[in-house]
Amino acid sequence: MENILIFTDGSSRGNPGPGGWGAVVVANERVVELGGGEKHTTNNRMELQAVISAIDFLIEYELLTLNFKCVVYTDSAYVINGITKWIAGWKSRGWLTLQKEEVLNRDLWEKLSYLLEDMPGDEKIKWHLLKGHVGVPGNERCDVIASTFADKKSIKLYDGLISGYFIDIKSVSYDQQKSDLRGASKQRGSAKAYSYISLVNGKVIVDKSWADCEKRVKGVLGVRFKKSLNKADETKIVEEYSKLAIL
Repeated sequence: MENILIFTDGSSRGNPGPGGWGAVVVANERVVELGGGEKHTTNNRMELQAVISAIDFLIEYELLTLNFKCVVYTDSAYVINGITKWIAGWKSRGWLTLQKEEVLNRDLWEKLSYLLEDMPGDEKIKWHLLKGHVGVPGNERCDVIASTFADKKSIKLYDGLISGYFIDIKSVSYDQQKSDLRGASKQRGSAKAYSYISLVNGKVIVDKSWADCEKRVKGVLGVRFKKSLNKADETKIVEEYSKLAIL
């Protein structure tokens, strides 16, 4: 039994803000890259759209048969948990959560549910949660595609034989150093903030609350912002952004 591989990723600048999605489909020794964008969206919607578009592609071109097993790799826990844990309950309650609230992104979840019902076989898809941005070739490529569409830039999408593809798409091994750095970044993300520093239109601004910083950066293209953990950290980030502001 041969595998069809799908790698997906989504991006949103500002979350919500301009967004993009990317997918790489591997089937019949062929690689096809897919991508798209929206003017105003969220990261979760783009993560979902990437999966939907990839599966829709397989169905449209009749690449799914009983002789194939489809494996989806995504770094979105939202997608994985939604499809493997939550969606059955949502559907049984008429697309309501346990709190009797309408499911967020219901339109996309319904599309995904409909597509999965059309897939052949009993075990239609195997879902794998990847660590994001730790060097897995397919994940990194999808991130580039999604980010490029989010930034409204042009990108050439590959469609051809796997032998001519420029990355080792079948590899799901990751870079341990990148993984360690990613873990440190997550720890930093959960730590209490001292301040928030942003770089908007060449101006460096320090805010004491995320609410104030968020108003400034949300939905704005090209901004940078970072949380500081103490005064020394704040000074370091301000210096870093000040250098960028004069480039």
